[in-house]
Amino acid sequence: MPRENFSSGTPWEPIVGYSRAVKVGAYIHVSGTTATDGKGGIVGVNDPYAQTAQCLRNIEAALAKAGATLSDVVRTRMYVVNISDWEKIGKAHGEFFRDIRPASSMVEVRCLISPEILVEIEADAYIGN
Repeated sequence: MPRENFSSGTPWEPIVGYSRAVKVGAYIHVSGTTATDGKGGIVGVNDPYAQTAQCLRNIEAALAKAGATLSDVVRTRMYVVNISDWEKIGKAHGEFFRDIRPASSMVEVRCLISPEILVEIEADAYIGN
């Protein structure tokens, strides 16, 4: 089955050895995605709601490159540094996925790649018939 890798264009993808998204057959897997803008800056510093929304916009862009939309998402995984922010994070997630309702997890982690990053989200999509 053919494999397609999709890059976000960040300089660290080839250094670390990963792709923003990988499509194999009808499946698309989007890597852990943070609240970065097109220039690598962090959106929504100290704001878990804003960071979640930006993560999901970035995931939406990666899915579009692979020929999918948010409506194709079947699972999300949210990694958060403060689980007490779950309502703010959940609110943003719900605004994007209210009617789609993928299987989802939210897990507190000790830290993420940068201290300003509060949320990282992975997504899996299926575009089969």
